Amino acid sequence: MYGKDTHIPDDGTEHGAKSEGPGCCGWVLTILSYILIGCTLPFSLCFTLKVVQEYERAVIFRLGRLLPGGAKGPGIFFIVPCTDEYRKVDLRTVSFDVAPQEILSKDSVTVAVDAVIYFRIKNATASIVKVNNSNAATRLLAATTLRNVLGTKTMAEILSDREHISHTMQSILDEATDPWGILVERVEIKDVRLPVQLQRAMAAEAEAAREARAKVIAAEGEQKAARALKEAADTMAESPGALQLRYLQTLNTISAEKNSTIVFPIPMEFLAMAKKSIGNGNGNASM
Repeated sequence: MYGKDTHIPDDGTEHGAKSEGPGCCGWVLTILSYILIGCTLPFSLCFTLKVVQEYERAVIFRLGRLLPGGAKGPGIFFIVPCTDEYRKVDLRTVSFDVAPQEILSKDSVTVAVDAVIYFRIKNATASIVKVNNSNAATRLLAATTLRNVLGTKTMAEILSDREHISHTMQSILDEATDPWGILVERVEIKDVRLPVQLQRAMAAEAEAAREARAKVIAAEGEQKAARALKEAADTMAESPGALQLRYLQTLNTISAEKNSTIVFPIPMEFLAMAKKSIGNGNGNASM
């Protein structure tokens, strides 16, 4: 009919000591309540039989004391209306956003970081007995843990090592909330917001680094091109006809583009020979 949590939390007494019973007055109230239920059957069943869903558990207190056997559910369970009080606990996974926290990183940079936490209650009895409001307590602890963990990291580590930070936060939260019967399933860093001036400085730094790399790549390309031209010039110098063939190939390429003007290059040797001929002619004339 119902399941039970096997772990019974400490009720405030010392470990190993037995808590006192309800006392004579408690027994009298309990017996009178059962007599009243029996006298009002079957109408009293509407108040004594309760149902909890598959994802819920019921923690029952009788005369202010936790009933032995742990939480009840899922299914039908029995209570005594005059002496029993019960609290329903939802066992489904709950997610919440941690409000953005202004954090001073290890390298003295102010960043705003927010996160999302996924947790669920694994022990319904402990979540009621050990902590006043397990949901609110987990939220406050998550915000504090986020500030403490990120305060030990540099800005570069916060931006690049989110997964490790999430695992660290999860282990710390899970250890701290375990006595409350809470299991932290997942922690994720959502967003890291930097100051506008720092964003501009980082963008300028990245742009300068890209420009430096571009200049280095261009210089390397020029160096390779100059080396290739030198090798080509050395090859053409070994064969005088190679230069003429290169001229003809260039003309063929220009003519294929249907240009109206063609610039025909004249070898420098021809100019040297023409200058030498002119010089010889002037010398003969002067004689």
